[in-house]
Amino acid sequence: MPDTTLGRRISLAATATAAGLLLAACGGGGGTTGGMEHGAPTASRAAFGSADVTFAQRMIPHHRQAVEMSALADGRARDTEIKTLAAAVRTAQDPEIRTMRSWLAAWGKPESDTAMPGMDHGSGAHDGSGATGMMSDREMKDLDAARGTDFDKKFARLMVAHHNGAIEMARAEQRDGVNADARKLADDVVKNQSAEVEKLNAILARL
Repeated sequence: MPDTTLGRRISLAATATAAGLLLAACGGGGGTTGGMEHGAPTASRAAFGSADVTFAQRMIPHHRQAVEMSALADGRARDTEIKTLAAAVRTAQDPEIRTMRSWLAAWGKPESDTAMPGMDHGSGAHDGSGATGMMSDREMKDLDAARGTDFDKKFARLMVAHHNGAIEMARAEQRDGVNADARKLADDVVKNQSAEVEKLNAILARL
């Protein structure tokens, strides 16, 4: 019996020693696992800058209003091209809103930009950052009340101003942004919305 007890004690001691060595191997290299955990957020923070945050924060409400404007085309627009373009705006900008919201969440930044007092000043409005092209409440109500060709003309004119504001913000991101995804979206905004501005101006010329 004494031999058996001694054997058990030796076995337990060996097990404890082995467990201690294992813990030391996993946790003792505080620069390995710990370094990876702390390094990932640091790398994420380095992947964006203030211009990227501003771009997302300001483009989200801008896109939302474009989607709202386009939704008004249902039952109001008469021109086929206006209807097609309005549907294209919704198809393109709804997913982009979700994408930009996910960026801000990943970056730990709020969706709203409190430094935007001019966002409701009307088409071609400027705040401290430049033109936004946001529609005023009055302009949105007028568009809501319009029908047929009157709606088509108002929609085209207002959307040109709205798109031009988006293009200006996107060009600022192209110039100052550091995040690759945000810069790619800015490239798409400039390319796609510039083409839509040309279409809208052509529609206005014939209405």
